Amino acid sequence: MTLERRPAGTAGGAGTAGGAGTAGGAGTAGGAGGTDEDFRARLREFFTDRHPGRPPKDPRERLPWTRAWLATLFDAGYAGPGWPREFGGMELSFARQVIYHEEAARARVPGPLGTGLNIAAPTIIKYGTTEQKQRWLAPMLRGEVVWAQGYSEPGAGSDLPSLRTAARRDGDEYVVNGQKVWTSHAGDADVFFSLVRTGTRESRQQGITYLVIDARAPGVQVRPLRDLTGGQPFAEVFFDDVRVPVANRIGEENDGWRLARTSLGHERAAGALNQAAMYRRVLTELEELARERCQLADPLVRDQFTDLEIRVRLIRYNAERTIGGILDRGDAGPTSSISRLLITAFEQDIHEFAVDLLGPAGLLGKSAPQAVQRSRWLLGFLRTRASTIGAGTTEIQLNTVAEQVLGLPHDPGMPPR
Repeated sequence: MTLERRPAGTAGGAGTAGGAGTAGGAGTAGGAGGTDEDFRARLREFFTDRHPGRPPKDPRERLPWTRAWLATLFDAGYAGPGWPREFGGMELSFARQVIYHEEAARARVPGPLGTGLNIAAPTIIKYGTTEQKQRWLAPMLRGEVVWAQGYSEPGAGSDLPSLRTAARRDGDEYVVNGQKVWTSHAGDADVFFSLVRTGTRESRQQGITYLVIDARAPGVQVRPLRDLTGGQPFAEVFFDDVRVPVANRIGEENDGWRLARTSLGHERAAGALNQAAMYRRVLTELEELARERCQLADPLVRDQFTDLEIRVRLIRYNAERTIGGILDRGDAGPTSSISRLLITAFEQDIHEFAVDLLGPAGLLGKSAPQAVQRSRWLLGFLRTRASTIGAGTTEIQLNTVAEQVLGLPHDPGMPPR
C-alpha cells in the first residue's frame, strides 16, 4: 500500500505535488495585489462564473460532482486559503481567509470532501516528512483522495486515551486490529488517519501512534450507520490484520497523542471560521422566512432573533481570535474549545427555534406537500442533536476551558495537559 495519488485528468499542475503546478498561480489568483475589497470582488466573480450549480439529487453523483469542483478550485489557484503555496494553497493573510470563507458561504459552493483538510493536513504540514507532504497534501487539496478520521471507538470516545485498536510492528509494517466508530465520510474515504495503540493498555496517551491507513487495504471493513434523519453520514470501521507501512506513520511511535491535539485544535479553529460564515447566512435565511410568514411583529420572536444575532457574531469574533493564535503561536491552543462550545450550542438552538417558529409545519418530512423549504429546519434539528457529542463532547470541552483557560484544578482522571 503506497497511497499514491490518482491520475488527475486535468491536474497538469497538480502532478508536481510539492510545487503543485498552479500553486504559484494560487498566490496571485486571489491572494496578491489590490485591496481586500478587490480580493472579495475577484472571489465573488470566480464563484459566480465557475459555480458548479445545484447538487445532484442522486447521492451517487455527488462525490464526482464535488471532486470536479475541488479540482476546479485547485487548478485555478483558489484552493486552500490558509495552506502553504508549495502544496497548492493560497497562503492568504488572516483577513483574506475570513473574506474567502464569507464568500464561499455566500456562494453556497461545495465544501471539502472528508475531514482531512481541516484535521490531518495541519498535522502533516507540521510533523510529516518531506516525502509524506509531497505524496499526500496536493492530492488531498484537489479532492483526488478523500481522508476520514479514525479516532473514536466503542469504548473510547470522550476518553480517547483508552483506545484499544492495536498496531503491532512487524518489520517495515504495522499489523492493525480493532474497531473505530462514528467515522464521518467513511463510505467515501480512500484513507483513514487513525490513532492506534502501539504501547500497553496501561500506557494510555503515552502509547498512541498516528497512522495513515488505506481504506481499501485487505482486512478493512466499513459498515454504515444511520442517524435520526435516515442518512448515513458516518460508519463503524473494522481492521482485521491490516498491514500498514511504517512509512505511513506520522511522527514517532507512541507520540500520536501530541499530534492528535494539533489535529483537533486545527479542526475546531477551521470549523469555527467556516461555520461562522455559514451560520451568518443561515440566520439571515431564517429571518427572511419569518418575515415572509409575518412573524417578526411578535416581540418574543424578535428577542430570540436578537439573541441569535449576538451569538453568531461572537462565533465569528472568537474564530478570528483562535485563528490569530495559530498564526502567532503555530497552534490553536485550548481556546479552540470555546469555539466548539459556542457553535454546538448555537446550531442546536437555531434549529430548535426554527422548528418552533414553523409550528406544525415544522414537523413535516420533506416528502410532505406542505413541508417548508423541503423540511431543512427539521432535518437540521435532528442532525444537530449529535453536535454536542461529536469532535469532543461538551463536557470534555468544558473541562479543557476550565483547566487550561481558567486555570482551575486538573481532573486526575484525565490525561495531563
